[in-house]
Amino acid sequence: MLSRKEALELVKKNIKSKNLVKHCLAVEVVMKALARKLGEDEELWGLTGLLHDLDYDYTKDDPESHGFKTVELLKDYDLPKSVSDAILAHCEKKEIVTKMEKAIYAADPVTGFIVAAALITPEKSLSVIDTDFLVRRFKEKLFAKGASREQMKSCEQLGLSLEEFLTLSLDAMKTISNELGL
Repeated sequence: MLSRKEALELVKKNIKSKNLVKHCLAVEVVMKALARKLGEDEELWGLTGLLHDLDYDYTKDDPESHGFKTVELLKDYDLPKSVSDAILAHCEKKEIVTKMEKAIYAADPVTGFIVAAALITPEKSLSVIDTDFLVRRFKEKLFAKGASREQMKSCEQLGLSLEEFLTLSLDAMKTISNELGL
């Protein structure tokens, strides 16, 4: 199977935007935290989060291909079908069925939402925001409007309340705040 180091090299080779690389790192760490919480395979879930937007530079002008191109880029690596399925599920290219698919569907937008919340503080840091702050921002429809509230609320399908999910995600992202520049 693809190692984390090899996966990160693939991300850096295929994704030119530093912010998108940071997004992939954030989704990776949130997916690992979700796997830990749900008793699932942390490495596999983390790898899925890291690789989920591998094709973004290829498909940004062709959103219908998003996800499919990633699966194609990964076809020569010995990855379980569950990884490809989750990658396709995160961008709604397949029905969302498994726990990992539900997790990445919720984790993808929450990372951007949390970054946006950190960036509106004077410190521009994850360390100064908490769950209450995130919940208040969540209720503001115009705040980070690109981060789908519906997708984030789908965490409930994993048995997590929105507050639990936001706390878990924020705490996970704080562990890599230096890499995220936050």
